Amino acid sequence: MKQYYDLRAPEYDDWYLGRGGFVGTRDEDAWKADLARLVEVIRGLAPARTLDVACGTAFLTRHVRGDVVALDASPTMLEQARRQAPDATFVQTDALDLPFGDGEFDRVFTGHFYGHLDSQERRLFLDEARRVAPELIVVDAAVRPDHDAEEIQHRAVADGSRWPILKRYFTPEQLAHELGGGETLYAGGWFVVVRASW
Repeated sequence: MKQYYDLRAPEYDDWYLGRGGFVGTRDEDAWKADLARLVEVIRGLAPARTLDVACGTAFLTRHVRGDVVALDASPTMLEQARRQAPDATFVQTDALDLPFGDGEFDRVFTGHFYGHLDSQERRLFLDEARRVAPELIVVDAAVRPDHDAEEIQHRAVADGSRWPILKRYFTPEQLAHELGGGETLYAGGWFVVVRASW
């Protein structure tokens, strides 16, 4: 998957911004309103020492307040991220084997990562999140009628290659249950945000 995201990095934000292959694929007014509300929720989080896992281009990271350490396995994603969130600290590493001490952070934040993990990867991620912070905030995709709750998507990138990617969609209740309990911070047409504490 790292190679896919390396290739996808220069065009990744097209999804958020409705550019490129995403032009005309959704109700743009509703999308923009939902995205604006998501950003408002993220900006509204109390400042904290935050670990952003699988930060991608830092499209969401830049709205997280406090001392932010952001990681991604893709060096190309991190190149984009450094431009969008220059005040964050960036680390290239594996998201399922975090190189940080127990309780080193106040919060783990992740956007559109959890929904790509298979069951074993989810267990590893949640174990690591619990180890490094007492709180986890997950942003991911809301259940929609045009997608199965779990599917393999064949995603194309600019070089013409296609990549099979696991993608899951969530109700807030389902996501909270998987996280071991949690609080819904946002439930929109495209995005859900759940906070879990332990």
